[in-house]
Amino acid sequence: MQNTYPKFSVIIPVFNREKFIKRAVESVLNQTYKNFELIVVNDGSTDGTLNILKNYPIKIINQKNRGVSAARNRGIKASVGDIIAFLDSDDEWKKDKLKTQANFFIKNPNYKIHQTDEIWIRDKKFLNKKKIHQKKEGFIFYDSLNLCLISPSAVAIKRELFDEVGLFREDFEVCEDYELWLRITKKFPIGFSPQKLVIKYGGHPDQLSKKYYAMDRWRVRAMLPFCNDRKVLDVAIKKCKILIDGAKKHNNKEILEEFEPILKKLTEQKAQVSSNLQEDQL
Repeated sequence: MQNTYPKFSVIIPVFNREKFIKRAVESVLNQTYKNFELIVVNDGSTDGTLNILKNYPIKIINQKNRGVSAARNRGIKASVGDIIAFLDSDDEWKKDKLKTQANFFIKNPNYKIHQTDEIWIRDKKFLNKKKIHQKKEGFIFYDSLNLCLISPSAVAIKRELFDEVGLFREDFEVCEDYELWLRITKKFPIGFSPQKLVIKYGGHPDQLSKKYYAMDRWRVRAMLPFCNDRKVLDVAIKKCKILIDGAKKHNNKEILEEFEPILKKLTEQKAQVSSNLQEDQL
C-alpha cells in the first residue's frame, strides 16, 4: 500500500517577494516528481505576496515577521514528509530536481542530506562559478569553514537529521544556513548530484547579504563551538583579525568590543592546543 504521507515536504519562506514568489511556487508545482507537499511560510509580508499565494493549491502559514530561520523552522514543524527540501522565494527549480533527489536517496539510503548543483544569475547575467565555489560530496566540514558550500535551495534533508542536530538558529540574522551546515557536516557526509537543477538569482536590493555588513561576524560565532579543533581555530582567528582590522578602520566599537576578547581567547586556546600537541609528541 502506498504511503499516504508525501515523500517530500517543500518549504518556501517568504517576506515581501511579490515579484518572485509566483516563479518559485510554480517551479515546485511543475516538478515531474509529484509525491510532495508544498508549504509557504509567509513571514509577515506587507506587499502583495499573500494575494499571489492564494491562487495556488498549497499550504500557507502566516506569521509575524521573525526572519528566515523562524520561517523555515515553522515550516519544518508543520510538515509531514520524511524528506525536507527548501526553496528560497527568489530562486526556482528545474522540473527534475525532486526526481533526482528521490532517486539519490533510494540508491543511497544511508545518506541523510543531498544537494544538486545550481546555476547562478546575477543582475540577469549568468555567472561562472570559481573553483572554490564548486560543490563537493562526502565529509566537507573543513572545506565549509571558509565559505558556504551548501545552498538552501539545492538541499534535501531527511527529517531524522534535524532530530540529531537541531533546527536553524533563530538568533542568527544572517549566515543561519552556514551555521546549520557546520553542525551537519561535522557529523554527516553530503550527497551530491552534478546536475544543475536550481537557478539561483542574485543582485536584487532586498537580499540579506546586502542588508548586513561584516558577514564574518556570524561565521565566527558559528565556528566557536568547534574551536577545540586546530584547523577551525586557524580559520576563526584569521576571520577575527580581518573583522577587527576593518572595525578599527571604520571606528566600529560594537565589533571591537565583541571580537577583540574573542580573538584573545582563541589565540590563548591555540597556544594551549599547540602545547598539548608538543607534549603528545614527546
